[in-house]
Amino acid sequence: MYHVTGSIPSRTFRVLWLLEELGLDYEWTNAGPRSDEVRALNPTGKVPVLQVAGEVLTDSTAIMTFLADRHHAFTYLSGTTERARQDGFTNFLNDEFDACVWTAARHSFVLPEDKRVPEIKASLKWEFARSVDEFMRRMGDGPFVMGETMTLPDIIATHCGNWAWGAKFPMENEGFNAYLARMRTRPAFQRVKALA
Repeated sequence: MYHVTGSIPSRTFRVLWLLEELGLDYEWTNAGPRSDEVRALNPTGKVPVLQVAGEVLTDSTAIMTFLADRHHAFTYLSGTTERARQDGFTNFLNDEFDACVWTAARHSFVLPEDKRVPEIKASLKWEFARSVDEFMRRMGDGPFVMGETMTLPDIIATHCGNWAWGAKFPMENEGFNAYLARMRTRPAFQRVKALA
């Protein structure tokens, strides 16, 4: 049995979405970052947290990689060129999508007010838009990041796209918007969304 701790508006959404896609049983504790429930498992207070077989795992990408590898789905086999390409997309998305949107959030409401630099958000929005164009160029014509097979980068890309949309980032790439719309229709996505 897997137990996930974290709140839906966070990267916890990604882990729950993958668990739903995998059709696995799990328990979920809705707890926000830095809450007592989370700090009891992860002293940094960051979410998500996955408990499995007496172990505590942190970081959404690490958790998703563990689950996908363990259940042989939504990933390619390690040591293959397909996995290297998939990991390249994952790293690109974490560096170029997640980092931009998360930095904007930090300077909007996460950091103490005297540490925020709101002016940085304009450059982050510009950078995100450029990264979306590059992402779509790399993705090609398939319905998913890796062509015909949905993999972990699809979850990360969609989640970051949703964050960007919610943060009022310009969303001008029509191909990316169509991709996000397709991904949001997935039943597993909708089941997690309904938990919020």
